[in-house]
Amino acid sequence: MSANDEPAALDTALPEKPKKRDALGNFCFYLHLVMMGYIVLGWTAPWRGALIFYLFFLPAVIAQWRLNKNTCVLNNTEALIRTGKWRNPRNREEGAWLHTLVTDKTGLPITKFQLDIIMYSVMAVFWGVGFLHLRGWKV
Repeated sequence: MSANDEPAALDTALPEKPKKRDALGNFCFYLHLVMMGYIVLGWTAPWRGALIFYLFFLPAVIAQWRLNKNTCVLNNTEALIRTGKWRNPRNREEGAWLHTLVTDKTGLPITKFQLDIIMYSVMAVFWGVGFLHLRGWKV
């Protein structure tokens, strides 16, 4: 950023180096990882009922993101516990958990839009493979 550029309001609100997570933050972070693991591996379930649940779960995850202004109900629940409000603009992961994880761990300058394209495409592939598995395709 040059001297003439004004920092965005969001840039000034976020700390340069976030604090370590507390117990609630760790619980929510690892629960997100578990959910992501289920999204990635749920199509391999050997039981018909589990596959049917998976095929409803993936669209439900996407729907709750889209209906909740691209934020996760888990992030909002954490905000509600911490602040008493459904939204916490000071939480850099709210609406950007996966984006924060990818950029922090890889250093890749990926935009939220680019990550959304990748994420929704991958979820569509996993849904399709889950459907094929349900229809008798052997893993």
